Amino acid sequence: MTTRLSQRLPFLSGILCLIVLGGCVHSPPSDPWDPIEPVNRAVYKFNDTADRYVLQPVARGYDKVTPDRVQTSVGNFFDNLGEPVNIANSALQLKWGSFNTSLGRLMINTTAGVGGLFDVASAVGVAEVDEDLGQTLGYWGLGQGPYLVLPFFGPSSGRDLTGRVGDQFLHPTTYVDDDYDYVVWSLRALRIIDYRAGLLGFEETLNQQFDPYAFMRGYYLENRLKAVYDGNVPPERLYQDAGADDEDAG
Repeated sequence: MTTRLSQRLPFLSGILCLIVLGGCVHSPPSDPWDPIEPVNRAVYKFNDTADRYVLQPVARGYDKVTPDRVQTSVGNFFDNLGEPVNIANSALQLKWGSFNTSLGRLMINTTAGVGGLFDVASAVGVAEVDEDLGQTLGYWGLGQGPYLVLPFFGPSSGRDLTGRVGDQFLHPTTYVDDDYDYVVWSLRALRIIDYRAGLLGFEETLNQQFDPYAFMRGYYLENRLKAVYDGNVPPERLYQDAGADDEDAG
């Protein structure tokens, strides 16, 4: 475990430094900053092809043979496994209500929910919390930076890529002993398949768009902006003009 982390640190530190430097720029979903759009579109096309011929068929098979109750339990398990990320980022944003809610959900679902397989917390009225480091950085004023499309992972931004890297240090699977790497990779594969199965209806909406790439970009950035502001986005942040962007960048 220690060896794995020590090997990753130089690489992760380099990514963090580069992306944070580019993250000072604010741009609204209505006028996104997409400086490497040709590259992003190429990666988007690659991801779409891989999804269509590999991931989507696997997800459809999984959805067909796996009972709904089992799929729900799989989703519950991974949601519970990610609660430490919610807890840490709630604290970093000084959202103590969210902190207590996430901590309560982790305790209830890990015990009464049999390791998170059952969402007992929601059943007793403890709402879900969704916080990550990308939101935390936005909360403290870091701009979203350039729009990015990551191979296999899909839409992101400079800020959210930084957040993805940082959140890995908060996720329990990072600290599984190297001898059990096969367990970690099996869990990650199951998580991806289960998540993709939950999006099987979305491609119909995407295929109806004149420019699916632009639609996905706007959809992603708008939802991430709402996440940073907990749904209460100032109008000027949603519809900021290019001149305001230049001022923010400066």
